[in-house]
Amino acid sequence: MTTYVLVPGLWLGAWAWQGVTSHLRENGHTAYPVTLTGLADRSHLATPELTLDTHIDDIVNLITYEDLRDVVLVGHSLGNAAVTGAADRMPDRIARVVYLESGPVPDGVAPIDMAGREFAEARVRDGWRYPLPAWEDLEASGSSLAGLGPAERELMRARATDQPLGTITAPIRLTGAFDRLPKTLISSSFPLAQVKALIADGHPLFAPLAGPEWELRELPTGHWPMLSRPADTAALLAELTPRP
Repeated sequence: MTTYVLVPGLWLGAWAWQGVTSHLRENGHTAYPVTLTGLADRSHLATPELTLDTHIDDIVNLITYEDLRDVVLVGHSLGNAAVTGAADRMPDRIARVVYLESGPVPDGVAPIDMAGREFAEARVRDGWRYPLPAWEDLEASGSSLAGLGPAERELMRARATDQPLGTITAPIRLTGAFDRLPKTLISSSFPLAQVKALIADGHPLFAPLAGPEWELRELPTGHWPMLSRPADTAALLAELTPRP
């Protein structure tokens, strides 16, 4: 059986993985959904001083103190930066890195620049709080809401917490240790055929996915598959081989 560490994207906490973790555990796997500092049940720890390094430390410390090994480390959306940073710090503990509706943040790039700096900064409150935007704004920015019905939207709106801006504005710094790890991209709102075309065309964000360490998979739905198709998300994760 496999050990999964599940990291949510912006505004979310471990709660967003409940449907996925229940299916994984029912099938004998071990699952650790993460709430990053300053969000959800840890929102009381939110401060303007929080940085991406804090979120990387959250993941590193979980894996260290739970003594987890051969971990399948899953990052959703802009949880990708913390996941990439953690995998780069402790590659010996990571069996595979999975990017769900995301991809690796290149060395020296700030996560906010992959999501749209102007879009985010225009919605910041108090100089450091980035709240969940209106549904129509999310869709206009390219975040598909497919599969999110009234119940899922109500849940997400009720439980979403403001993202501390400092956790996505600093460039990530990598050593290169992450490069050799097996990786999987799971595309949901973006057709996999388009992803492959961008890889073939040499797009700077997609070209690295041509490497032999990459596996490309598809789960058609919107940008939040853990909420819109939790059972299918769990089933797909369970299909992945921790190491080739």
